[in-house]
Amino acid sequence: MTFGGIEAGGTKWVCAIGTGPADILETVTFPTTHPEETIARAAKFFSANGSLAALGIGSFGPIDVRRTSPTWGRITTTPKPGWGDTDVVAVLGASLDVPIGVDTDVNAAALGEHRWGAARGLETFCYITVGTGIGGGGMANGRLMHGLLHPELGHMRVPHDRALDPFDGVCPYHGDCLEGLASGEAIHRRWGAFADDGERARAYELEADYLSLGLLNVICTLSPERIILGGGVMKEQSLLPLIRARVRGLAAGYFEAPQLAEAIDDYVVAPELGDRAGVLGALELARLALA
Repeated sequence: MTFGGIEAGGTKWVCAIGTGPADILETVTFPTTHPEETIARAAKFFSANGSLAALGIGSFGPIDVRRTSPTWGRITTTPKPGWGDTDVVAVLGASLDVPIGVDTDVNAAALGEHRWGAARGLETFCYITVGTGIGGGGMANGRLMHGLLHPELGHMRVPHDRALDPFDGVCPYHGDCLEGLASGEAIHRRWGAFADDGERARAYELEADYLSLGLLNVICTLSPERIILGGGVMKEQSLLPLIRARVRGLAAGYFEAPQLAEAIDDYVVAPELGDRAGVLGALELARLALA
């Protein structure tokens, strides 16, 4: 059987046909424009590449992932202009006529890492992406995290010292939530083009502070066995070591777990699948849609 997968991001869509990392038959990447054009382009790609057994979609959001909901598969209160109330699943379902599995883009990435990457063998872990926005997902007791809605780790509140950082934040709903303070958009609006290496270093030290505060909230609440940090912002090589050191300091010796002390390098990690985690996880969502 051949599956289709879509990593439907707010900046770009990645579509793939295959079954896993070693079996990708076709891929295409294109920018996220207005909904009609973007969804039609995805449908055309899959229609032109043979029949699929199922399609998996990992989408930016918020998106309704409750299968019994009348608005299942519909993007809801997204700040992305033009995409609010977009019914992604209904349009693709009508065009392709295949079973569809849908979840958040970060839960899809988490699923990919669980099947093939840095979360293999784990039952409870978090995947957090730091890019234009901040999203989080993962698994608890071997199942993708869902509840009233889906996880929104980017919108947790973290301490904000306005004397140190007077920036108001970029989130249109909460201002200085974690995404508002530490997303790629927040870095861009706060600093613009870095004046010099010193300013760049200060920017990423502040970024590490905010992300580490968010991670400590996650650790205290969900007790994940590992935290995977992906997204474009995390490609800054200085960030991961800074975050590990700050998380260890914030833990302050309270947790009797080597993962939060001497083994921190194996606890807060980069995705093994790199930029492919989301679309590979979407393929796995397609497989699960047939289960």
